[in-house]
Amino acid sequence: MIDEQKLLERFMWLSIAASVATIALKLAAAWVTGSVGFLSDAIESLINVVAAVVGLMALKISAKPADVNHNFGHAKAEYFSAQVEGSMILVAAVAIIYTAVQRLLDPQPIEQAGVGLLLSTLAAALNLAVGLVLLRAGKKYRSATLNADGRHLLTDVWTTVGVLVGIALVWVTGWEILDPLIALAVGLNILVTGYVLLRNSFISLLSEALPEDERLAIKTYLDGFAAERGVEFTDVRTAAFGRERLVNIVMQVPGEWSVARSHDYADMIEDGIDETLGGAKTMIHVEPLGTATHVEFNWI
Repeated sequence: MIDEQKLLERFMWLSIAASVATIALKLAAAWVTGSVGFLSDAIESLINVVAAVVGLMALKISAKPADVNHNFGHAKAEYFSAQVEGSMILVAAVAIIYTAVQRLLDPQPIEQAGVGLLLSTLAAALNLAVGLVLLRAGKKYRSATLNADGRHLLTDVWTTVGVLVGIALVWVTGWEILDPLIALAVGLNILVTGYVLLRNSFISLLSEALPEDERLAIKTYLDGFAAERGVEFTDVRTAAFGRERLVNIVMQVPGEWSVARSHDYADMIEDGIDETLGGAKTMIHVEPLGTATHVEFNWI
């Protein structure tokens, strides 16, 4: 667990380093060309740095063990990181749209477009590489922070591609009004991205159930266990809890069983689900067979 935590923190340091390098490239492009499109792209990358620093802090907090005030640990801290990142994206979008409208009212010529295009292309390539690495790591380690940061970087890539195409058109056609229009489109696109990120993080804070494939894997394991051992499972509930998976089960056993035997079965189930999902915390409530259980929903 310690090694995994250190690895995740290194991924965030990679994101911070990439964002700083990207900002330098994009600001240079904006300074050389005087383009508000390049400037809007640089503003988004500035938000990347802030978000990555917040994400790193969230990873450190989420790794803290359970304590008296947080009996289930601090795993949900990562969701707050995603909320901060989403909020920062929205702020960046408003700043970009404002700047674009100002330039739309007062268009300015673009200088040395070729140099600006080269610098911005290098920035996009860097963001693409790091963004893909973060997404893969986020999926592998079930990290909301790495996933959010990776998606943000890839969004930045598409933003940059749009800016590159637009500035190239300005360079070729001489239509200066395209520059602020590009920036305006970038701002609107980032606005949508921030909204989606905030929505998903709020949903996660509501303890959304595990993905369908994982729920089906649990069901398959429990069905096999019940058929072999003569027990029944009448209520199974799941929740994603940061990087953790929580599973709550009601297991019904014959009434004449001892507490020790029921406990042994519960231990086997906990180990089995942990192995099935590649990591999970399972809580099992034992009841006599035939006990009426009120199930409010179909958990699969």
